[in-house]
Amino acid sequence: MIILTPELRDRLLINGRLRSVDHVPIVKFFNPVGAATWLATELDDDGKTLFGLADLGFGSPELGAFNLLEMASVRLPFGLSIERDLYFEAAFPLSVYTEAARKAGRIVLDERRLREAAEALRERG
Repeated sequence: MIILTPELRDRLLINGRLRSVDHVPIVKFFNPVGAATWLATELDDDGKTLFGLADLGFGSPELGAFNLLEMASVRLPFGLSIERDLYFEAAFPLSVYTEAARKAGRIVLDERRLREAAEALRERG
């Protein structure tokens, strides 16, 4: 599978040039045979350094940079590789996903937890 379409790459690059914005994640990657999940909001001009929320399945998701080429080169059992969730559509900015992940110890996508995280962030100001 092509890990990023040209349209997704362009959207990530645009976000990468606007660093001071709390972007909505553009793409979700996942390990189909493991617990790792990544939500990417930005791509650097180098075309390989993504920024977003990474959860490697150890109970401590974190914000940071990850390398698109390294992700694309991972070879998993059964001939699988890291995949892009074709149906992912983010509804909240990255800060909300980060807050929900902090509370849950993993990236969560369910509406209730994300709304609770958004409310907690609003209350904090």
